[in-house]
Amino acid sequence: MINIKENEKLSILNHSCAHLLAQAVKHLYPEAKFWVGPVIEEGFYYDIDLGDKTLTNEDLVKIEKEMKKCAKADKRIYREEISKKEALEKFKDDPYKIDLISRMDDKNTVISCYTQGDFTDLCRGPHVDSTKKMKYFKLIKFSGAYFKGDSKNKMLQRIYGVCFETEEDLNNYLNEIEEAKMRDHRKIGKELELFMSDDLIGRGLPMFLPKGYIVWQQLEDYIKAKERKLGYLHVMTPCVGTVDLYKTSGHWDHYKENMFPAMEIDGEAFVLRPMNCPHHMMIYANKLHSYKELPIRIGEIAHDFRYEASGAVKGIERARHFCQNDAHIFVTPEQIKDEFKNVVDLIFDVYKDFNITDYRCVLSLRDPADKEKYHPDDAMWDKAENELRAVLDELGIEYTEEIGEAAFYGPKLDVNVKPAVGNEYTLSTCQLDFCLPAKFDLKYVDANGEKKTPVVLHRAILGSLDRFMAYIIEETKGNLPLWLAPVQIEIIPVNNAFHLDYAKEVEELLEQNNIRSHLDDREEKLSYKMREAQTKKIPITLILGDKEKQENLISYRRHGSEKTYSTGKDEFVKLLVNEINEKRIKKD
Repeated sequence: MINIKENEKLSILNHSCAHLLAQAVKHLYPEAKFWVGPVIEEGFYYDIDLGDKTLTNEDLVKIEKEMKKCAKADKRIYREEISKKEALEKFKDDPYKIDLISRMDDKNTVISCYTQGDFTDLCRGPHVDSTKKMKYFKLIKFSGAYFKGDSKNKMLQRIYGVCFETEEDLNNYLNEIEEAKMRDHRKIGKELELFMSDDLIGRGLPMFLPKGYIVWQQLEDYIKAKERKLGYLHVMTPCVGTVDLYKTSGHWDHYKENMFPAMEIDGEAFVLRPMNCPHHMMIYANKLHSYKELPIRIGEIAHDFRYEASGAVKGIERARHFCQNDAHIFVTPEQIKDEFKNVVDLIFDVYKDFNITDYRCVLSLRDPADKEKYHPDDAMWDKAENELRAVLDELGIEYTEEIGEAAFYGPKLDVNVKPAVGNEYTLSTCQLDFCLPAKFDLKYVDANGEKKTPVVLHRAILGSLDRFMAYIIEETKGNLPLWLAPVQIEIIPVNNAFHLDYAKEVEELLEQNNIRSHLDDREEKLSYKMREAQTKKIPITLILGDKEKQENLISYRRHGSEKTYSTGKDEFVKLLVNEINEKRIKKD
């Protein structure tokens, strides 16, 4: 989906259309007051105070109709620069604009406004030169939005829209939106009974239902099996830690705003952990290590908690509780390149299994000008960034560099995926850290008997299992491959009176081979049961009747197909086991 904010022409067009929206709203609701109307990646929005009026879908239709009238009027749009005093006078009846103007510099800020017909709005611009340039637009939705994003302030009403240069581009975009709705993991997760959330439990605290937890466990088993083959040692650590632990690591100074508040108990302060590296540092520090033991790879599927803004919470893709596929690799300086290569190989091996092809690699560096976010050690940063850059170059990995995206303790390789729905995000990461091992005074004894400080690679392959699961659900539209599907086989006897006993026999055979099945023995029509199996997106449906019972056969259909195959029971089980063991995934 196109990023409108990054396209200069579309950005100007959508910024102008936000004003067109405001003009139409002012015509329909003369008492309306306006906060801000920026361009965003998906188009534009405007935050509006409509007093006691609460918007409905019918109101959106009326506003859009009025926008078309305003556009058709072909009013020239012109810019005017005014003084702060003039701006305060011009917008004296709108407290939201007064708030904006009052916070502007008296001397150095150029205050500009744009006028189109009977409507004037405060804005930096630029804009198109006439309202007739805005012919192809659509209002998408509306929602509540607190003034300045602060829940203590008044709730305004936010109207979202989008504008394009051609009708074809608009229609293509609207089709993409509909496709995104169909793929949304929150919608699919509810339909397939995978997970749920409830405000009584808390925003951003999803719960996995039995079927969803099966998918989650399959992902856990998959990645842990791969890690064990590579020498990872899995541990389990607590979900809380003392404030002193995070002061030692530096997270308290650099990450506190993303953490839940401290809990005071028996004279100690504890926090829900936002990440696992401090715990793993302490596991390494439990005893003195020899260089012969390194690299030491400590892995964990760890429960973490971060205080995400309520507006950023999105199903299991971005939540306040999630489980990281985390690991920390303790190495000597000489081992950095080989271990980093091993991590990269593991990332791309997993991507091959899941058919992930739309991604890019990013070398995330610190912003030297940001003295608050990053650990203050220029020499350490130069060394770490140069080491990581050299390793990436030597491995021949194509990457872009992004300033200000590093962790507070070190640079990292981020692998960003472009999902089927929404914007790019980081799925996998590998971070190089010279900082935390020193903070925790970690040591190993080298070949000369001297104590040295190890280097640590922080890495997450699936990222969080929750986000990875959301990604796979949206990529496949919920049509999960056989090995991941919570119910792999739906068993339907044609007639319970004659075929239920054979169906139970098949069910037992599948259970003996650890194949997850469900026997539909309801007194319903065969066609109804089969349609329901399709709706539930069960990979394979068995239809067992007279012929199957008499000849010990299995007749089956795959999801989305009307073709029926028949085979012997043993051959069918062998087919399933082979397919499950392949652990491949096909995108929808």
